Amino acid sequence: MDNRQVLVLAFDGVRLLDTTAVLEVFSTANRLGGHYTVALCSPDGTAVTTASGTRLLPDRAYPGADRPHTVIVPGSPRLTTAPAPAELLTAITAAGASATRVTSVCTGAFALAATGLLDGRRATTHWRYAERLARSYPKVAVEPDAIYVRDGHVTTSAGVSAGLDLALALVEEDEGPDLAREVARDLVVFLQRPGGQSQFSVAARTGRPRRRELRAVLDAVLADPAADHSLPAMAARAHLSGRHLSRLFDDELSVTPATFVESVRLEAARQLLESGESVSGAAQRSGIGSEESLRRVFLRRLGVTPSAYRARFRTAHRGAH
Repeated sequence: MDNRQVLVLAFDGVRLLDTTAVLEVFSTANRLGGHYTVALCSPDGTAVTTASGTRLLPDRAYPGADRPHTVIVPGSPRLTTAPAPAELLTAITAAGASATRVTSVCTGAFALAATGLLDGRRATTHWRYAERLARSYPKVAVEPDAIYVRDGHVTTSAGVSAGLDLALALVEEDEGPDLAREVARDLVVFLQRPGGQSQFSVAARTGRPRRRELRAVLDAVLADPAADHSLPAMAARAHLSGRHLSRLFDDELSVTPATFVESVRLEAARQLLESGESVSGAAQRSGIGSEESLRRVFLRRLGVTPSAYRARFRTAHRGAH
């Protein structure tokens, strides 16, 4: 089998962990039987200074006429406030036309967007800069809460540690789940989280409502996801009509009551599966109900079945002992 060429495009101001995390995944994959040729690149092949001040010595200059298998663009704090280096944009444009896949970590999505490669595509980036990406590049369908998003041959990921999830997903795609699991075990991390999984818990990404009645409803759902959280039950708890409560959810949280409850229950089910609970047990204890209902929610929200999700985390737990 020919080795797949993976090129990581570094530049002055690049974020160190965005760069080294993906290099570590692919080099570990090679040590465990993978088939990659991995190179760190800079515009002219000379050293670059990262955002933390550490200097990196690349293997080569940016790709020219060759056709790499995978090109990875790490992020940089500078990419959100200043134009990307012209040499980087040229390399991304060439890669977009020739590489099997083009990916970015964190704010590297800004560089991809600047070339037009993300026009008409779904993409993500670090949660802090998702709104800025959407505002700066209105042709990009930004998904601010995803860990990574694949659209065609282009994949973008969220901040820092999400680069590990992305790289593990690429290894699984190339070499199969067994090798990806071995890499995850070696690095003492979970096998990659599904790309659609949220960057944050429901509580962390939900703003604290102004209205006391709505705060009480949210607290009740978060405290006991499996309880009766139908609209009539929540409205009675808040001493409001169902219509009024729905309006408060929309005004303050921009979601429906049912969507919020489902998000909390999905998170509870994920945590139960990660801890080793059975699929049927997770469905019941989270409040989602049946295995089939849980399966539909997982596929719609995460793009993976509950049993596959559980298998990933169960394997990772065994490998950590």
